[in-house]
Amino acid sequence: MDAETEFTVSPDQIRMQEKLAIFLAFIAGYLDAAGFLKWKIYVSFISGNSTQLGIAFSSGKSAIIISSLAIIGCFVFGIYAGTCLSLWRESKFESLPFYIVSGILIVYTIASHYYNINNGLSIPIIVFSTGIMNTIVSSVGNQKINTDFVTGTLNSLARNTAMLSMSTNEVNRKQYKLNAIRLFLLWIGFLLGASVVPLALPLLKNWTLAFPALLLIICALLISSTDFNLKTKSYATEK
Repeated sequence: MDAETEFTVSPDQIRMQEKLAIFLAFIAGYLDAAGFLKWKIYVSFISGNSTQLGIAFSSGKSAIIISSLAIIGCFVFGIYAGTCLSLWRESKFESLPFYIVSGILIVYTIASHYYNINNGLSIPIIVFSTGIMNTIVSSVGNQKINTDFVTGTLNSLARNTAMLSMSTNEVNRKQYKLNAIRLFLLWIGFLLGASVVPLALPLLKNWTLAFPALLLIICALLISSTDFNLKTKSYATEK
């Protein structure tokens, strides 16, 4: 198998994609850990929710069936909404998804500070936000990525490492090595995000989700001040 060459995106754009992908993976890890510690559920681990749904179908546990379907549906809808934003022909506002996710997290944080929002509403809101965020960066160069899908990241990391060890073509080996490093850093970013939550939760309490919201706003402001284009190669072909 030949490695894909990165001829569609400039080196500066690729470096920006790398940094942004790791940044978003950090936030995804943070949200996933926060969801687990607060509600005992992974807000981005939809494979686990699908497994739980299948088990619930067999055992006839209607409450779990309804909650799992709601979580999966909200995540899929978040992906759908985020992808539509990326494909929107008239949209020149590259940082819009950042502001949308940040706005959702801020509104939820403020509302939960004054009102007791039950899990049945809290979890779908955060899952929907995670779905949108997952579409902001879908590739680094020609390497497809998912900033919140750790299984896919490790799968691609192992595949690129295997191809690196088996290939004799120096050009391909260089690309496989670069892809493997990027995917490893993406995984590290997610891991670091998750590791921050146990420290942040006792300090921030109900304001725990304000931290990733602030990070997203800062990132949106930085992107707005550059010529960075979030449109990926696969999206561009749809135009």
